[in-house]
Amino acid sequence: MSSAPRGTVGRRRGNVPVLVAVLLALLILPTSVTGSGVALPAVGRDTGASLAALQWVVHGYNLTFASFLLACGSLADLWGRRRVFGAGAVLFTAASAVSATVDDIVALDLARALAGLGAAALLTSGSSLIGETFQGRARSRAFGALGIMTGAGLALGAMAAGVVTDLLGWRAFFGLHAVLMLLVCCAVPLLPRAPHVGVARSASTAGADRVGVDWAGTAIFSGGLFLLMLGTVEGPQWGWGSAGVLGLLAGSAVLLAVFAVVELRVRHPMLDLRLLRNGRFMALCLIPVVATCSYVILLPLLPNYLLVANSYSSRRAGTVMLLMTLPILVTPLLATWLLRRGLTPRHVFGLSLLCLTAGVAWLAGTLAPGVSPGELAAPLITLGVGLGLNFGLVDGAVLDVVAPESTGTAAGFLNTLRLGSEALAIAAASAALVGLVRNNVGTGLERFPSYGAGPAELANSVNAGDLTGPLSQLPAQLRPDFGTFIAENLTDAWQAVLWSGAGVCAGLSVLIYVLLGARTGSGAGARTGSGSRARTDAGSGADARTDAGAVTAGP
Repeated sequence: MSSAPRGTVGRRRGNVPVLVAVLLALLILPTSVTGSGVALPAVGRDTGASLAALQWVVHGYNLTFASFLLACGSLADLWGRRRVFGAGAVLFTAASAVSATVDDIVALDLARALAGLGAAALLTSGSSLIGETFQGRARSRAFGALGIMTGAGLALGAMAAGVVTDLLGWRAFFGLHAVLMLLVCCAVPLLPRAPHVGVARSASTAGADRVGVDWAGTAIFSGGLFLLMLGTVEGPQWGWGSAGVLGLLAGSAVLLAVFAVVELRVRHPMLDLRLLRNGRFMALCLIPVVATCSYVILLPLLPNYLLVANSYSSRRAGTVMLLMTLPILVTPLLATWLLRRGLTPRHVFGLSLLCLTAGVAWLAGTLAPGVSPGELAAPLITLGVGLGLNFGLVDGAVLDVVAPESTGTAAGFLNTLRLGSEALAIAAASAALVGLVRNNVGTGLERFPSYGAGPAELANSVNAGDLTGPLSQLPAQLRPDFGTFIAENLTDAWQAVLWSGAGVCAGLSVLIYVLLGARTGSGAGARTGSGSRARTDAGSGADARTDAGAVTAGP
């Protein structure tokens, strides 16, 4: 009776803790993004915090999460993925425990920012651990499971947060995160050690050429991205033409320019800029940007439209949003099935981009005052399918087109674009909606002289999902007409934003599809020649189509 080699069996056993730890961590992270906003009203009641201070419970997490992804990815390559993953799990656990116990809003904001830093370490090193631990079809299944778990976190995070907060309070929401991430911490010692750049190079040169951390690049890049996101987040509050916002944006531009100069000069840069010459790598990194402009901006903003323009209850609006989130739970498996049936990754990505672009355009043409859930179902499901088709798959494909020692940096760059574009796009879309509504209602408010506030205050209220406050200022006989007036102007603003998003998605989709069909360049990150465990031309071999684990995005 034959048996598998001992090394193979041991490696398979070692794969289980990796999969369990990474999947649990990547289930928790998106729930922290989507669920925190649900807990804010309860936090505000208990702490007496202002609206601006409350918003930083969410913004603080998102800012540090996105700002430090590339830095954490680089550190994972240098110090080892297990070490960075473990550090991220410990930091996230501690920060969540602090969040569950503090009474001061500033302390809560700071704790959430630290949790975002831990999340950045977990996300970049976790996807790299999956990429280096699994091979072939097992790798495809692992990344498919990663997509499902991340989708589950996005789909169910807000609902779970609402249930926990209603039953046990907002502290229990953050405490639950601490408990679950503590389980991840317990699994870290079981994760296999893997070679990384710093260890490999120092061993080969007896310490003469040991790789160090690019502290200058790390600090400059994180600072530049932080200023950019801070300026975008505060733009609607301070005013886009204010000295504060202009100063933040100018400072960001200067720091990012300095970062490019520094990375060209240092011996071991945090980001090897030659990666950016790899057309397929850049194409894959742009796919999440399309998802952001079509899908992600809807998650925090569309429920408010449904509340105001369609008089939906919160529960009904949440149920409608499930139409676009639930498909994410199953479509990663559909993507894997399509790959096994002979479609190339490029074609699967193309189908994903088509669904995202068509879905947001379809939604733009469907939104109207009084629209029913049945009318919204088709475009929302199309968007959910589009996102699900690239969930997990794009992460694996990015790791296949870079050298093994650069996977942490590549994952960090991908997720920096992903989360950075999300924060920027949501802030920009929100600001655009406020501005458009303010301009739209400005010429019609004279019909309602009893309404005492101005267009700016009205625009802020309706885009926050609050129509009750403005209606309370009017006599009962004027409220139906005023509600119709607001719904029509809000719909016009939404249609303008969605059509703009559809145009951006269409242009990026064409560019991405063309780049995915191009031959891989000579960038430093490309896996080429001997020693490569992934093909750089997925169209050149049949195994690139039948082995779904090699998700190299070729033709």
